[in-house]
Amino acid sequence: MKIVDVSVGVIKQERKIFVSKRADELHQGGFWEFPGGKVEPDELPSEAMRRELFEEVGIVVTKQSPFMLIEHDYGDKHVRLHIFLIEAFDHQPTGKEGQQTQWVELSALPELAFPAANTPIVEKLITEFID
Repeated sequence: MKIVDVSVGVIKQERKIFVSKRADELHQGGFWEFPGGKVEPDELPSEAMRRELFEEVGIVVTKQSPFMLIEHDYGDKHVRLHIFLIEAFDHQPTGKEGQQTQWVELSALPELAFPAANTPIVEKLITEFID
């Protein structure tokens, strides 16, 4: 099975995280997610993350750090998620592609429905920034 590399930005501002909702017709549609997208050929994951966040939510990343790497098999596809913590950026994020978005308190993240591959991200955020 082919591995799909995806870059993800966890946009953090104080004790809130910016999330968006996947369109119903997409893979894992209807779930909340951390913005990001596929890494293009000959593109570094960090470059893909900056590009995707600009395209999807309109921010220019000014401070990022690697957060974690997750591999997950959905059965129909295998994804490798390159997750970056975004703690500084220009402009306010918004749903540039018409997607629903919101800022969520860190403590409320477990209440949202995320794709299974995102569960370790939520758990690590809670552990590192709340516990």
